[in-house]
Amino acid sequence: MQAGLHFWNYSLPGSPQSTPAVLAETARTAEQGGFAQFTVMDHWFQMERVAPASEPMLEAYTTLGFLAAQTSTMRLGTLVTGVTYRHPGLLAKTVTTLDVLSGGRAMLGIGAAWYDREHHALGVPYPPIAERFERLEEALQIVLQMWSEDDGPHEGAHYALAETLNSPQAVQRPHPPIMIGGKGERKTLRIAAQYAQIVNLTSADPDEVSHLLDVLRGHCDRLGTDYDAIEKTVIASSADPFDAGFLPQMERLAGLGITQVVLGNRPQDAVGGAARVADEVLPALAAL
Repeated sequence: MQAGLHFWNYSLPGSPQSTPAVLAETARTAEQGGFAQFTVMDHWFQMERVAPASEPMLEAYTTLGFLAAQTSTMRLGTLVTGVTYRHPGLLAKTVTTLDVLSGGRAMLGIGAAWYDREHHALGVPYPPIAERFERLEEALQIVLQMWSEDDGPHEGAHYALAETLNSPQAVQRPHPPIMIGGKGERKTLRIAAQYAQIVNLTSADPDEVSHLLDVLRGHCDRLGTDYDAIEKTVIASSADPFDAGFLPQMERLAGLGITQVVLGNRPQDAVGGAARVADEVLPALAAL
């Protein structure tokens, strides 16, 4: 099993002046220590369920571009982009740019969006959940067209593009991997089965993950897509990787087919935390 590092908390000692150096050193330490992936949140405010909204938050793709220059092997992406935040054509261009400048290490993590406060605060339209899922699926169709040889128009229910020209194209072929995050059984996992190369389940409970994977397999069977070709990952950003129960939990998840666990950064010592996990935890994970 591999590990990814999710840098979700920018409330760093000495921020914002310290932020560039800490972020860069954390990413370099994580890469050198064996982390396979580095992700950031795509939010404009900090999530109220974990900290005050006024806590620091950086724009995701500017941050990822900065990180692309600091690293050379880790996969880079958001966990995850809200479909409402960027027009799909521009989002495809943004992720393509990240892929080119990182040497083929970008992924598109995307979901239906949920944080109403930041939408309303910054004037971003926040349609009902059913429409957000419609927009998510159409956005994926647009992105895939942008990453194909078809540079013609797109006329859909929510978006109209006169051209889907995307030059240069991404380095990765046929395109950067698409990651769908969440655990909604009816829509999220169906969309993952249909479009994703990676699924990130927002649960690390082995019993729940087992059930969610069964649901994902059922969607794949109905759609005629390859369940085994989808990379299965989980997020455990609040987990303590040094707790005695962590590795047994990961062993159960590995037995279910989970190949990566995403761990959260520790803002009070982001660099030291990444180094300790790399030294003490990643070798045991790799053996699973």
